[in-house]
Parts: sequence; C-alpha cells; structure tokens
Amino acid sequence: MNWGKIKHCGSLLVVVGLLVLSTRPAKASADSPLSGTYQAVRESQAGDQVQVRLQLHLVNRMTRDLHIQRITLWDFAHPPRGGTQACSVALRATSSADTTQEFIIPRAEYELWKRGARPRVVLEISGPTGHLSTKVVRLERISGGKGN
Repeated sequence: MNWGKIKHCGSLLVVVGLLVLSTRPAKASADSPLSGTYQAVRESQAGDQVQVRLQLHLVNRMTRDLHIQRITLWDFAHPPRGGTQACSVALRATSSADTTQEFIIPRAEYELWKRGARPRVVLEISGPTGHLSTKVVRLERISGGKGN
C-alpha cells in the first residue's frame, strides 16, 4: 500500500469519526435520565441585563424521586447573582414536573437564545440522606416562547 492511499484512508476515518460524534449528542440527550424544555414567558430589559421568566418542563427518566433545591442557568462563565434561583421542585421517578423561575442574565446570552442557542441548567438535588448532588440539563426550546 502506498503513502497516498494511507493518507486517503486516514482522512476518510477522520470524516467518519466526526460524523459519528456529531450525531451522538442528539441521541444522548434523548437517552439522558434528565431532560427539559423551556419557554420564555416574560422578559424585561435594563441595560445589558435581561430579567426573564422561564417556564421549565423537566423530565425524570430515573427510577428514583428527585428533589430539586436550586436551579442555575449555566451558559456563561460565571453566572451573575440572578442566574441562580432557590426552589423546591419534586420530580417523581419516571415522570415530569413544571416550574416557572425568574433569572437575570446578560442581554448577549438572551440574544444567543433567540438565535437558537440552547441554555443549560444545573439542578442542585437533595438525596434521601440529605446529600446534595448536581445534574446538568441542556434545555430544548418550546416554540412559541419569546426566546424564539
């Protein structure tokens, strides 16, 4: 086998690998034990910040109940004070729950949402023994919301 064929086969393997990796995240979110959707139901802008009210629909595919204590929007390096909200949401095993939360986020971040970026939330969950853990959920946008 000559060097040209080896380079061609290597390039082909790289392309195939990229295709496999690019299709995997969509499947991974569908198979994830936690998923969610969001809809911006209200916004108010002040300077370079946006106060946004999000309607969240969270789905728990696990076989245990989850008790969410805090929700943090996490698409920016360091969330501002308003990027975290204390809450109390019971997410039963193999079911879903809805909650509406208000956050203050940078205007630039909200503009990215309008162009299709998917926000992430970090859920702080208390376990049956009181131990806290965190789970990251990438949210899908519900059409019809203001964040379109």
